[in-house]
Amino acid sequence: MVEPSLIRAAREGDREALITLLREIETHVYRTAYYLVGNEQDAMDAAQEALIRIYTKIGSYEEKAQFKTWVQRIVTNICIDKFRRNKPTVSIEEHEMVFEGRDSVEGEVMAAYAAKDIREAIDRLPEHHRAVVVLRYLQDFSYNEIADSLDLPLNTVKSYLFRARQQLQVLLRDYQKGGVRG
Repeated sequence: MVEPSLIRAAREGDREALITLLREIETHVYRTAYYLVGNEQDAMDAAQEALIRIYTKIGSYEEKAQFKTWVQRIVTNICIDKFRRNKPTVSIEEHEMVFEGRDSVEGEVMAAYAAKDIREAIDRLPEHHRAVVVLRYLQDFSYNEIADSLDLPLNTVKSYLFRARQQLQVLLRDYQKGGVRG
């Protein structure tokens, strides 16, 4: 959590505070961008663009919204622009997936296949469903925070998550049955 006094000082033009603030959020910004765009190079580009935008727009931040929500909206909008241009995929790194029963080599292999299937299923979601899934399950945002970040009504967020979960269930069931991928 970023200190409110640091945010306030950055908003008021304290350059050192702004640089400290950017350093504190850069990992979060990159991680979000990576989850949304799916590859390291595009994520680095999106994160850099987001940090520059935060740097230049910090004076316009209003404390009505939480700072993390404001930052998330910037990162998400930049990544959505990249989706539209590049049609990228979302990736979930295997080491971040939590599976129980990894006591055997067979368990490790099964976990790796499951992680790959989940990544592929998320990749196949429409971009608006993919964005809410990433924010909810990978960034641990509340429904309200997702709504604020994506500038969507709360019921739309709930609807997108419901539909995304349904689509993921179908896709994962198909993968388990050996369905076609791609």
